[in-house]
Amino acid sequence: MTISEFFNKFRSWYLWGNILAMLLTVAVLCAGVKFGIDLYTHHGEKIHVPNIRHKSFADAEHILDGLGLEISISDTGYVKTLPPDCILEQSIVPGTIVKSGRVVYVVINAAHTPTLSIPDVIDNSSYREARAKLIAMGFKVGDPQYVPGEKDWVYGIKCKGRLVTTGQKVPIDALLIIQVGDGLRDMNDSVAYTYKKYDEFEEEEEEPLAEPEVGDIQQTEETDEFEEVKEPE
Repeated sequence: MTISEFFNKFRSWYLWGNILAMLLTVAVLCAGVKFGIDLYTHHGEKIHVPNIRHKSFADAEHILDGLGLEISISDTGYVKTLPPDCILEQSIVPGTIVKSGRVVYVVINAAHTPTLSIPDVIDNSSYREARAKLIAMGFKVGDPQYVPGEKDWVYGIKCKGRLVTTGQKVPIDALLIIQVGDGLRDMNDSVAYTYKKYDEFEEEEEEPLAEPEVGDIQQTEETDEFEEVKEPE
């Protein structure tokens, strides 16, 4: 191929048509990507998240749906003074600016008091360990009740005046009373009894009889009769 033939190819409308088509294709793709990303990310949208706390789940769902937001339950809690299905917490702070399609996770109020199982702390741990474990689980722990036993050892747990067992489910808002040893008796102590041994009984010494006085009545040895004691002549 000569040099003139090579440059003559650039004068071909077919070549420039292909180049122009490629440029238009790249431009369309760039524009599509730009507008597609803006559409996907909802560029320019500003939605203020409303405060849905203490509203019923149905009302909160209706409000968020009208704003283009979604709602999902993440957990349940319990507040005795609020009705069931009431929104207790929301994941996005009210007033935050978000875009449509954002999911708001909420914590709703349970219909009944939640219960938890009593852990294995009865006769298996000290008062300090048992109290820390119960509080960490969410129980309410009152002042301890002291019972005879090893100092600071847990002998039982009371709920509403009744003893509970390990694994038993009790309301989480119930007050638990831990029975703790008062230290007056140690588990390693042994009781020793002392008995007094008598080998033989000692005979009591007889006291000598008092000498009779004048005017006393005494029994005579010969006749076994009683006569008055007289002064010696």
